[in-house]
Amino acid sequence: MTSHLPSLTLPSFVFTNPAVAILLPVVCGTATGFAISPSVSQTAYRTLKQPPLHPPGYVFGPVWTALYATMGYTAYRAYTTGMASTHPHAVALAKHGATLYTIQLGLNLLWTPLYFGLGRPIAASLDILALGGTVACLANVWGQVDPACGWLLAPYLGWLSFATYLCVGSGYLNNWDFRSAYKKD
Repeated sequence: MTSHLPSLTLPSFVFTNPAVAILLPVVCGTATGFAISPSVSQTAYRTLKQPPLHPPGYVFGPVWTALYATMGYTAYRAYTTGMASTHPHAVALAKHGATLYTIQLGLNLLWTPLYFGLGRPIAASLDILALGGTVACLANVWGQVDPACGWLLAPYLGWLSFATYLCVGSGYLNNWDFRSAYKKD
């Protein structure tokens, strides 16, 4: 097991304050989505060849908002439960999870600029694969602190699996080149 890396971990107040824990990923995710012009993202999504079963673009905002809020609540619950434990192993797992959480949040927030902002489907695919692996590890670690926390991350893992399919599928169907979707008329 890797350990808690303070230099790669959000400050503890992010995890111990429920409002901050929940709002931080929601606000950061929303800001990242709006930093890349929504009209550019929507146009690119409609222009790119998409794999079967791709949802309409308007589905992503509500789904991600719910997932961000759930991941924030999970961070609060797992961290405070672990840190309040009298078992040193639970405390270590809570801290380790905080590091994993911070890394996964960074990877999550990086995906939109890679895919939509820069039109880099290979980099976005590598990012989302790393994100999925990190979240799976996080679910395992925080699931040991509080089993409910492992299960709370299950919808996120499910959506990431589907999003990975969409990301890799659109990359493949567009020959790993999104330049045509971003041409300005």
